[in-house]
Amino acid sequence: MISWDEIGTVLLDMDGTLLDLHYDNHFWLEHVPRRYAEKHGLALEAARAELTARYKRAEGTLDWYCVDYWTRELGLDIPVLKEEVDHLIAVHPHVVDFLAAVRARKKRIALVTNAHGKALALKLRRTQLGGHFDAVVCAHDLGLPKEHAGFWRKLHAVVPFAADATLLIDDSLPVLRAARAYGIRRLLAVRRPDSRLPEKDVAEFPAIRNFLEIMP
Repeated sequence: MISWDEIGTVLLDMDGTLLDLHYDNHFWLEHVPRRYAEKHGLALEAARAELTARYKRAEGTLDWYCVDYWTRELGLDIPVLKEEVDHLIAVHPHVVDFLAAVRARKKRIALVTNAHGKALALKLRRTQLGGHFDAVVCAHDLGLPKEHAGFWRKLHAVVPFAADATLLIDDSLPVLRAARAYGIRRLLAVRRPDSRLPEKDVAEFPAIRNFLEIMP
């Protein structure tokens, strides 16, 4: 699937790609609604319905990924709530071996994430993955989410890469489409970002079930 001799840079998403998306799904769909319901004296289903509508309005924007935004909007200390369930943060199978193998092939590795800096710090602290990357780029620092075409131009300015010699692995189809529009040709989707949910329909892109499939 991958011609490693032709690859110079590997761009990797975090949530759903390197890390199991179950943590994030549980946090936003279960834990936050529960705490919101407790704070406002609501039934859990009523809280979940209200939050789902709010999430929908923010989808595809940096606000959706912004810990500070949701702390202000919901009146909840989102960083503290994230730590309440941080035992659920988990690295997908074979990721550490994959990163080591890519490093051994002397490829440049960049973590490129929409996650807010506070969430990113928590996950890197919990997983100890930080030392595997040559660069870590947070979309909030560039002012645009990865779903936006302009993000990839800004990324190129801070992490120069040759589009035709770069591999991007991401679980988000809108992100992969934006990268493709920018000119990145080597794109891989992730079939099961959340280990507790069925595989996604990713027929539009080549995809992997785990990193063992593309181990250098």
